[in-house]
Amino acid sequence: MGNVMVQRQPEPRTNSSLRGASAARFLRQFIGGSLIAGIAACGNLAGPDYQRPDSPGKSTWRDGLGVEVADEYSVRPDWWRGFNDPYLDQLIQRALDNNIDLQILGARIGVAEAAIGQANAARLPTVDAALGANAQQSGGGQAVTSYSGATAIGWELDIWGKLEKGVRAQEAELRATGADWRAGYLTLISDLSSLYFTLRQYDEQLYRQRQALVRNEQIAGIYRSLHDEGVAPQTRVLQQEAEIDALRNGLLELERLRTLAENALATLLGMPAGELRVPTGNLSDDISLVAVPGGLPSDLLTRRPDIVAAEYRVLQAHELVGQARLARLPSFSLTSGLGTTSGDLSGLLQSWTLGLRPTISIPIFDPAVSARIKVSEASSRVVEQEYRRTVIRAFEEVENALVNLDARRQQRQQIVALRNKLQRVAAEVEAQLREGLVSQLEVLESQRSLLSAELALLSNQRQLLDDTVQLYKALGGGWPAEQVRAADAPGSVN
Repeated sequence: MGNVMVQRQPEPRTNSSLRGASAARFLRQFIGGSLIAGIAACGNLAGPDYQRPDSPGKSTWRDGLGVEVADEYSVRPDWWRGFNDPYLDQLIQRALDNNIDLQILGARIGVAEAAIGQANAARLPTVDAALGANAQQSGGGQAVTSYSGATAIGWELDIWGKLEKGVRAQEAELRATGADWRAGYLTLISDLSSLYFTLRQYDEQLYRQRQALVRNEQIAGIYRSLHDEGVAPQTRVLQQEAEIDALRNGLLELERLRTLAENALATLLGMPAGELRVPTGNLSDDISLVAVPGGLPSDLLTRRPDIVAAEYRVLQAHELVGQARLARLPSFSLTSGLGTTSGDLSGLLQSWTLGLRPTISIPIFDPAVSARIKVSEASSRVVEQEYRRTVIRAFEEVENALVNLDARRQQRQQIVALRNKLQRVAAEVEAQLREGLVSQLEVLESQRSLLSAELALLSNQRQLLDDTVQLYKALGGGWPAEQVRAADAPGSVN
């Protein structure tokens, strides 16, 4: 509650100065009496203080996966550099600079910042000015012209903090929008990394299947020679040619899939599809497997940007509910007007009137106020449920990533053992072929089995890389913990 100070010149008191002093005393008594009456009638005006919505908690993770819970935990912010692939690092940096979706999220931050200024503007005085001219002429008489000017100043006093609640709601939205950007940042890196790993898998598959095609064409040549000599039947030749056709068709499909992955990467980089050319590489040799963190955070709720954004929106809804409740209270405003009228422009400043009018508006019966409270409370319940949903899904994503990583590691051991055995078999069959103990068909079968195991191992490695990325994303990707807190509620009177 503020006092209105009326400054007076040090000259004898005239009727106008007496009227100004009386108006000032009336204004102070008016606002003071109304404020005391309002406070006496109301307790906690804006409702209860903000508290984080109840949601299922989780302080431990699935046993048997080789990880522990750490109270203090932080993932390296540029954790993807652990893959030791400079080209991947370049792609991620280009995406962070040029990705359209990330730029949209950044632009929304600008909108949220501007909305704070808009909410603050409602707390400031408004000044309007007008200048007019009026010309009148009676029958046969001379035209009479008069000029008028007026200035009006209006200011709603935020006694209860209703307007400040609106500002705080927009500040919460700004923080939520910032957390949205960080969540988009993690999604971008995750999607780009997974696409890159898939592309490198296609590269290695193409290399291995081209080698297999060369070997099968050599075997086909041998079968044709044997057929010409009458040693091998025609069916052997046709069988081998069918195998070659299948390999060529598989190569065409892999090349198609690689091009699509390249186009998707271009889009993430903010480039038109078709303009990006990724040099060929090797998944097994170029990219290192990143170790799983030794400790997992127990405060996941404050580290994941999407959870932080969801809670800030709960806080925003809480502030809007408080603002709606405060709208039931009387509102105070000051209106000051300065007007003048003269028959010529030069005389406008010689004769003027000044008025000061305090106003109290009491919503005795306004259905819109009650309806707004109900809408804001219902909206608050919606965002609270959305927050709980985000928390539940976050726990699921972490658990799934841990389970997948553990299963992939165990599968990798089995596939490696199988691959090693098939390598020995293929070597022994080739040795037997040189001694004439086996046929080329048996060599082909052993190589086909070995190729299948190698491709399975390649797929397993790509899945391990993907699951590692998903785990780091699920843990919050290196963003620091952030506590969502509400400022002291301006409308709370205890």
